[in-house]
Amino acid sequence: MPRHRRGFDTEQARAHLGRRDRRLGGWMKRIGVLEPEPRWRRAFDPVDALARAILYQQLSGKAAATIVGRVEAAIGSRRLHADTLGWVDDAALRACGVSGNKALALRDLSAREARGEIPTLRQMSTLHQDEIVAALTPIRGIGRWTVEMMLMFRLGRPDVLPVDDLGVRKGAQVIDRLEVMPTPKELLARGERWGPYRTYASLYLWRIADFATGAKAPTKRSQE
Repeated sequence: MPRHRRGFDTEQARAHLGRRDRRLGGWMKRIGVLEPEPRWRRAFDPVDALARAILYQQLSGKAAATIVGRVEAAIGSRRLHADTLGWVDDAALRACGVSGNKALALRDLSAREARGEIPTLRQMSTLHQDEIVAALTPIRGIGRWTVEMMLMFRLGRPDVLPVDDLGVRKGAQVIDRLEVMPTPKELLARGERWGPYRTYASLYLWRIADFATGAKAPTKRSQE
């Protein structure tokens, strides 16, 4: 069974993209080299990462971190899993600042983990990225974008293009000098030339979007 390594050769990706897309290549030279993501080399717990992604949704980083800290204190652990989350009831979660919908999402995640439906990190290494998306998106509160961020920033899969992400679409609009952002379908077709390194292209598209709008720092995309 083939195994997927975490991460990819960013120098090779940059050279490939520069050859395949002159417009993107020009912007890549302007922005400079994007180094490999450090978390590609770090072990992580998929269930814990998904639980934190749920808690961080639709909140500022500071507010979400405060709530996560309260939940960790309530369960007496920094590991968010079925066993530890099971130590507190929904009222205790609400007291930590967790919304009712997020509490339901955490319970669904816990139930699926208990049934063995969440692939482990080792199991993910043998799965195609589409299989990982199919396995995780049935979880309440976990959409395709959240899984794509895990694929890109944690698992280091080289060929992920989050076509629904507004930053990626904005970056594509900038490089092609379009009046409006491309639709997800149009971006999917446009991105065919970037394969098999659409992840690295996406990283540049985010930077291009930030650069074009005068952002002082790149917008944070990855999940906590």
